[in-house]
Amino acid sequence: MGGPWRWFEDALYKTTGFVAAALLTAVIALLFAGVLARYVFHTPLIWSDELSSILFLWLSMTGAALATYRVAHMRMTAVATHMGAQWQGFFTALSIGAMLLFFCLILYPAYLFAEEEMYVTTSALQISNVWRAAALPVGFALMAIFSLGRLLDLRRDPKTYLAVGLLIAVSALLWFFGPQLKTLGNYNLLVFFVLIVGVCVFASVPIAMAFALATFGYLALTTRMPVMVLVGRIDEGMSHLMLLAIPAFVFLGVLLEMTGMARAMVQFLASLLGHVRGGLSYVLVGAMYLVSGISGSKAADMAAIAPALFPEMVKRGSKKGDLVALLSATGAQTETIPPSIVLITVGSVASVSISALFIGGLLPAFVLGLGLCAVIAYRYRNEDLSSVVRTPWRKVGKYFMIALPALALPFVIRAAVVEGVATATEVSTIGIVYAIFAGLVIYRQFDWRKIYPMLIDTAALSGAILIIIGAASGMAWALTQSGFSRDLAQFMQSLPGGANTFLIVSIIAFIILGSLLEGIPAIVLFGPLMFPIARAMGIHDVHYAMVVILSMGLGLFAPPFGVGYYTACAIARVDPDEGMRPIWGYMLALLIGLIIVAAVPWISIGFL
Repeated sequence: MGGPWRWFEDALYKTTGFVAAALLTAVIALLFAGVLARYVFHTPLIWSDELSSILFLWLSMTGAALATYRVAHMRMTAVATHMGAQWQGFFTALSIGAMLLFFCLILYPAYLFAEEEMYVTTSALQISNVWRAAALPVGFALMAIFSLGRLLDLRRDPKTYLAVGLLIAVSALLWFFGPQLKTLGNYNLLVFFVLIVGVCVFASVPIAMAFALATFGYLALTTRMPVMVLVGRIDEGMSHLMLLAIPAFVFLGVLLEMTGMARAMVQFLASLLGHVRGGLSYVLVGAMYLVSGISGSKAADMAAIAPALFPEMVKRGSKKGDLVALLSATGAQTETIPPSIVLITVGSVASVSISALFIGGLLPAFVLGLGLCAVIAYRYRNEDLSSVVRTPWRKVGKYFMIALPALALPFVIRAAVVEGVATATEVSTIGIVYAIFAGLVIYRQFDWRKIYPMLIDTAALSGAILIIIGAASGMAWALTQSGFSRDLAQFMQSLPGGANTFLIVSIIAFIILGSLLEGIPAIVLFGPLMFPIARAMGIHDVHYAMVVILSMGLGLFAPPFGVGYYTACAIARVDPDEGMRPIWGYMLALLIGLIIVAAVPWISIGFL
């Protein structure tokens, strides 16, 4: 599609990108200024949290708009892929059409919400809260415009009209039967939160929109609750200050790749273990363990490690399917390594200490890593190393000195949190400043021209994550209001076997949820429901968090539905079919490790 609309849309996208990049820079600078003011000058900035909250909501909404333009919102594509190329246009149009439908429906309630906030004055800055709340209608309007643009791009495909017609027909049908739906009571939970959400997710509708559309329909058609309440819940879900760490850690992840720090770590580990059987596979496990402790983004972790190791591993005779299977398995294994975005999300939605989660997450991932190493040892027991030359110790020492600043970063980050220098939210900025310094002064590999695109990419990814958290928070609130959480708690507590049965049920449930909904939506949706039950049964919050996160990671990275597996395949440029068979050995090792972590609470809480 060309002409005036394309010119207008592209200009709007560039403007939105510039604003998002500026907002991200301002948020990072403000967080770091807060650390300096409090720890160095002993004069806390009492208004910084309030200003950060305002900037963060605008960053979240503009970032989500960028993701809409790029068609980059998280969705499950396994069914669409299975249907073949001839149906790709239909599923894409259905996905974009559903987004456009929700943004149009929510736009006016968002405007009313912002209008009400006009009469609220912030406590520290003493300004109208409309400056913050206006981000919601503006963001939804931008997303509606970009969705319309993407849909117009598909107008030449006849299946686009089929998809749009189907959306209109289903919406009209639900509206027509609205009076009958009101009489169903809690059976509406099955209609909206099982049937509609399930159909949307399997039809490749973005997960955030599947949650949001179902919640909007439930409130509008079956309750007397004004739908403006949903806007408030989305706002509340996206506005936890702890979530500020998400864009900051995502940006830190891309900085590590650009400055060469990740490559330096991999080079050192390869020189240390490259001469043993399966050595580079051990390096892959170790490198993912180290890098996950810095970047917080699984896609960034895998993108930093795979290109550095895979060519040499293939040269040594490793099959690409086995490599992508191991890469995917390490993605699941390292979900609990701080500062994982999932850890931050759990802390935010379940009211668990993020510092405690950061301390408790290291050993469970190490236990699962040992399981992967056992599978590697078995599979590579007959590897031919006759052509491999052992790296001299002098050269290993040289690589260690080069990698030392990069290896030190995870410890700098964790020490800053444990010693109270910075909060778990602020510590990401210390990592960013450290990485910039290392890139400029030590590694001399810092391309200023890449910073702006990196800021925009970070904003888009963060927006895609945060809009899911907002939508899932709205859906979780609706489930709670319906009495579902109370019924769920009673059912769980009535199961024979007490806490042990509850843990087993949680493992199975989160493996399934992780494969269908991805990690963060599953955590946001069911974390507030399940954690109170775990506490009532005497299970420690951190122990339960580790069990839940590892279970979710197992589902997320296991085929055929796990989106993480297909992300690993895309990064490694390997056909997903090649990794299907070898991955199950690694997944079995991870499952055994998960059972050990669940059975031995000390692994999660022994160092608290």
